[in-house]
Amino acid sequence: MEEALALSEDLLADVELSRVPLAAAALKAARLARLLNDIQAQEMFRAEASGYPSTPKGYDLATWQLLIVAGRTYDIVDEATTETKSVAFGESIEQLQSQVDGAKIGLESAQDPDVSVSSSNPTQYVLPGPGNAYERGRLHGQLSSASQRLASRRALIHEYASRRHYELKFSGVAQDVFSAVRETVDRSIGETVPTAVQKFASIHDNLRSGNAEDWSNAVHSCRRIMQDLANAVFPAQDDDRVSEDGHAIKLGPDNYVNRLVCYAEDKSASTRFVDLVGSHLRFLGDRLDAVFRAAQKGSHAVVSHGEANRYVVYTYMLVADIIGLRENAGGDRV
Repeated sequence: MEEALALSEDLLADVELSRVPLAAAALKAARLARLLNDIQAQEMFRAEASGYPSTPKGYDLATWQLLIVAGRTYDIVDEATTETKSVAFGESIEQLQSQVDGAKIGLESAQDPDVSVSSSNPTQYVLPGPGNAYERGRLHGQLSSASQRLASRRALIHEYASRRHYELKFSGVAQDVFSAVRETVDRSIGETVPTAVQKFASIHDNLRSGNAEDWSNAVHSCRRIMQDLANAVFPAQDDDRVSEDGHAIKLGPDNYVNRLVCYAEDKSASTRFVDLVGSHLRFLGDRLDAVFRAAQKGSHAVVSHGEANRYVVYTYMLVADIIGLRENAGGDRV
């Protein structure tokens, strides 16, 4: 990811400052796509540099799909049938550049001569005739078409590099934020819940596994950590707590979410913080309990790898909030 981020930034500078030929920029974009495992973009940029392969009958379906993604297709009207059909230009970037350069050279050669004086009669001027007017018109059309297509290739590479660059930067920021939260939790959780350190280590091992049952086990470990945390900061109580609307809040051994919410209410002076933490705790608790109940019924592979990752992140965030309240008892968290 770090290599891809650096490459995307370098590629943007190449395109914006015209530091390298556009064909070289296309190959660099193909390398960026390879680093990001973007197979379609990798094939597309390779074709941008080498040309899109065709047969006497036209393009195959896979190549046509790449041409569509690359913005190389357009509609024309068939003069014979008046029907509209889609066509594409498949020249490589270097071929398009050659068309531009060739048209420019041709225009210079097709210029009419300047007004001259007749050699037989010095008082008579010779005016230029129609000369190469038609040739100039053809070359102007070729230059305009090739230049427009070449500009669209530059925009394609720049848009891809820019989009990937900001995606990678955002991913890096999110990773840095979570890393900071994780370091805080790993450093502090042992003082509050000594067994949580081993459980988090087990969670990391399970997430690296390719076995779906291990992902469920990671989620079960998150549930046990939340239960152990509740037992440490707000032990189970026989008596219920009455909410503001008069409902009884159970605080028994199985009501670990309720106990953590009550702990947040007792320790924080910010109602907004309590509402946010309470909402997140209830959501996570519902999901962890659902996975646990499914496992009890014999269904172990009940979460995807992505879901398991998210529940672990949520667990870390909530543990950080609860530990933060204990370390800053009475603090005004918002």
